[in-house]
Amino acid sequence: MDQRGIHGEWASRWIFILAATGSAVGLGNIWKFPYMTGENGGGAFVLVYLICIALIGIPVMMAEVLIGRRGRMSPINSMRYVTKEAGLPRGWIGIGWMGVVAGLMIMAFYSVVAGWALRYVWTTGTGSLTGMEAAAIGEQFSALLADPKQLFLWHSVFALMTATVVALGVERGLGSAAKLMMPLLFASLIILVIYGMFHGDFASGFHFLFDFEVKRLTWDSVLKALGHAFFTLSLGMGAIMAYGAYMPANASIGKTIITVGILDTVVALTAGLAIFPLVFANPPLQPSAGPGLLFVSLPIAFSSMPFGDIFGTIFFVLITLAAWTSSVSLIEPGVAWMVESKKFRRAPATFLLTGISWLLGITCVLSFNALAEFKPWFLLFKTPFDFLDFMTSQLMLPLGGLFIAVFVGWFMNKQIVERELNAEGHALFDAWHFVVKFISPVLVGLVMVLTLIDSF
Repeated sequence: MDQRGIHGEWASRWIFILAATGSAVGLGNIWKFPYMTGENGGGAFVLVYLICIALIGIPVMMAEVLIGRRGRMSPINSMRYVTKEAGLPRGWIGIGWMGVVAGLMIMAFYSVVAGWALRYVWTTGTGSLTGMEAAAIGEQFSALLADPKQLFLWHSVFALMTATVVALGVERGLGSAAKLMMPLLFASLIILVIYGMFHGDFASGFHFLFDFEVKRLTWDSVLKALGHAFFTLSLGMGAIMAYGAYMPANASIGKTIITVGILDTVVALTAGLAIFPLVFANPPLQPSAGPGLLFVSLPIAFSSMPFGDIFGTIFFVLITLAAWTSSVSLIEPGVAWMVESKKFRRAPATFLLTGISWLLGITCVLSFNALAEFKPWFLLFKTPFDFLDFMTSQLMLPLGGLFIAVFVGWFMNKQIVERELNAEGHALFDAWHFVVKFISPVLVGLVMVLTLIDSF
């Protein structure tokens, strides 16, 4: 009880919105969601996605935030608090532990990919790609993946950047970073959209994203929309629960989380409007290139366009900012718990946990070169990089989200839930509670099972 609120609060509701949106907006928003939209029916897919956000993303996110604000501690101790309050077995505290562990595991491989973006900020900023042939640009990225020293360097730099922000605390670190980095991210997106209007095929990019083509909307498309609606909001890994613990008591959880969901979707679609006009202006490039779209296709486009080195640098700064705002939320849940244990100050706890993820990330660095063929049975015949990605995104996060929905919907006192949401007498509360209790768990479980079947 005496640990509640020791970490402080966000300075305002909008700081929480920026921080939570920063946690949600990551590398997947910049290329994965726009590509999925274009390939699965454009506006029709966006409509299905928004319905999925309403049925999974926002209800589960509200449930996770209210647990955090009720407990006012790390995810582990917040779950301990609400579990004791509900008179339930201590096993429910495992939700908090799983979130903390998942965050550290995600940070291990996320930091490696973010390191690629950092490397390309340097590459484009120095004008190294200007006028370079397409084949040479592709070879340069392949050479980066094959060079463990380069990957190790940029992985280490990004890990240090993340630790520095988290070590400064809620107000000076996380809050200040959100206030600075999220406006920069939005500004970078707008600049790149304007650039695409003048130097790209904006009409083709717009139609790719927004044409309402129901015939391209399949059951697989619906499953993808369900899955992305869950994963895009950083649910089930403790980050949103930790951020909820710092949320002002008078802020409306419902209105705040709806705003976060809208901003997350707007950023993803705006990223599409920034990227795809450049892709379609260079016919050999393919919008379905995955990570190669960021690190091969777009550098090829920038190398042949006016002021390409300048706007290429802005683009990779955008990618780095998106990764950075997400990564700080991966470390924070564990740091908060270590500070509450009274055995660690914030800075040592931050660098210890970041160091653990950094060490684990070295195996991910080697997954692209020295350990590329290392796929033992205990890693499910996957490289360390792919194994960590699989365990977190397809098992731990959906399980965390599923248990959170079940806990709040079935076991938390309904009056406490209603009070935490500031929803006493609100007509929509019963509808939300029904969704969290019955619909969200079923849909999250469906996504997890079908995704696992597809994986094997």
